[in-house]
Amino acid sequence: MESRFADQYVKLGKNIKKYRKRLGLSQEQLANRMSISRSYLSKIEAPNCQKSFSIETLFLLAETLHIPVYKLLEFDNQEI
Repeated sequence: MESRFADQYVKLGKNIKKYRKRLGLSQEQLANRMSISRSYLSKIEAPNCQKSFSIETLFLLAETLHIPVYKLLEFDNQEI
């Protein structure tokens, strides 16, 4: 069953990937820094897998990516 927030999950995943790549990190490297599995991070970033996750994970992502958490939630003019 698709979440009613599927579009937002996709956009959030794209933002995570964008900021991860800006730091030159692989999924494995970011996952290791966060102490989560690469497969879990992959599901969060994947556009075809609307993976929900905790607000704590969102804060940890932002902290590890060295950005304010709101940057991950900026979806203006973003294509799906």
